[in-house]
Order: sequence, then C-alpha cells, then structure tokens
Amino acid sequence: MTEVQIDGRQVRLSNLDKVMYPQAGFTKAQVVDYYARIGPVMVPHLADRAVTMVRWPDGVEGGSFFEKRCPGHAPEWIRRTDFDPDLVQCVIDDVPSLVWAANMASLELHTLQARTRHPDRPTAMVFDLDPGEPAGILDCCRVGLELRDVLGDLGLESVVKTSGSKGLHLAVPLNTAGVTPDATKAFALALGQLLAKRDPKQVTTNMNKAERKGRVFVDWSQNDRHKTTVCAYSLRARPLPTVSTPVAWDEVSAALDGDDGDALTFEADHVLERVEQVGDLYRPNLEKKQKLPKLG
Repeated sequence: MTEVQIDGRQVRLSNLDKVMYPQAGFTKAQVVDYYARIGPVMVPHLADRAVTMVRWPDGVEGGSFFEKRCPGHAPEWIRRTDFDPDLVQCVIDDVPSLVWAANMASLELHTLQARTRHPDRPTAMVFDLDPGEPAGILDCCRVGLELRDVLGDLGLESVVKTSGSKGLHLAVPLNTAGVTPDATKAFALALGQLLAKRDPKQVTTNMNKAERKGRVFVDWSQNDRHKTTVCAYSLRARPLPTVSTPVAWDEVSAALDGDDGDALTFEADHVLERVEQVGDLYRPNLEKKQKLPKLG
C-alpha cells in the first residue's frame, strides 16, 4: 500500500505492479498515472454527474462488474449523490477522486447526460454510432459526417469522439433550461430514422442485433434519463489501453478519405500528447448553449 498526496487529499494506492492490459504490459501504475495526468481536462466532463465505474480487478482479461452504488469504503471526501432514490452514487469532481477511482481498477467511467443539480435536464443530445460486423469505424465516419451535416442544416453544432472501441460518439451541446430526456431521445430517433430512410442498407435505428449486421446502428436511446455513456478520455477495456478520444471533424473526414480506420485509434500515451498539442476538443460540449428546433 502506498499513500500519495494530491491537491491536499491523501489517496491510497495498491497493487501498482499488477498488469491490467497484458498485451501491452500496461500496469495499474500506468492506469493511475494516465488518469492523474488527464485529470485536468477529464474532470470537467465528469464533474457534477453520477458516475458508473466499470471495474476490472484482474485486468481486461479477467472478470468485470458495473458499480453504480458508491462503495461504503470510499473516502469521506468523495462526493455522493442520490440522483435516484435508494441509490447513492459517487461523483468525480476533482483529480484526487479520479485517482481513487483508478486505484479501484475502474478502467472505464460512464456518466449520465444530466448533472446532479438538474437531474431531469440533459446537457447534450448524444448519438452512439455502433457498427454491426462487418461494418467498421469507417462506416461510422460516413454516417457521422452525414449526421453532422443534417444537424448543421438545423443550425446545430456537434462534437465527436471515438468510442475507444469500434464506433463513434457524437454530441450536440445544449446546456439550456427546458430540455428533457424525452425531447432529446425523440429528436435523436427522428434524425436516426431520417438517415436510415436515406440509406437503409447502411444505417438502422433498430435495436435488434440481427437487424444491425453490416449496418451502423444509430443508438438514440443513449438519451434515456437512466442511460450512461463512456466519458470523454476514459480508458476502454480492450486488449490495448485505448481511450474514448475527442477528435476534430477534419480528422474524421481524413480517416474516411484515406481509408484509414486506424487513424482514429488512440492509446493512453498518445492521448496525453494530443491534449498537450490541441487541448480539449470536447470542451464545447460543456459550454456551448443551443436549443433543439421543432421538427416539422
């Protein structure tokens, strides 16, 4: 057991030599170090939101479990919220809290669309573009760019990140009063259906996995009040320590034009370098204020 002081908080670290990503030899110490260093740009995306921790105590080749309830042994300085009755969840408001979660082998951190102070007001509308094999990330790029253009025609700006796995996540920042989960969910479904109508062989909004083979599933249901999405800059439990990474739309276009899906795969070390170079490309999702127009 090791104790470190971070921003005035004592954080206990354990089993730092344990290998969490065997194919990469990426240890728990490296997981903790990544989250400590990415914390200043990641914490704003976590702050004031109930978090679900996806824990892999024995690394990505071992078992995992989703921990919604804030564990009783969490330090007293970890903020809690009862976003839902009878469920007290952790809130990651600062870097010490993030490092504590990392030490709990919480490789992935997932958040709701709403903040704790306004639990029924999502701050963004989200689309999870999920490819059904043999479709892949380049198919998601094609659909994502079309969706961006449709949103642009409606006067809405969007930001995009890799899922860190197979797809893309697109978000439309709202950050305004009067927004409801039902409204964002219905709006996202309508746009998904529009894309599916235009190209039914490539796009679907049907949740039935048998219907998703070879197509990009536009998952509009991520806007449900109780559903979570992996946070920007979270590690993913994949063979390598890939990250859900914000990207520029130009990077999405370049990957598609160059037939290079690997250009949108980022591991932890690369993400730290990117942030040093380009800053937080997902920041507009926290700040930009937009209103959903009425669909005719």
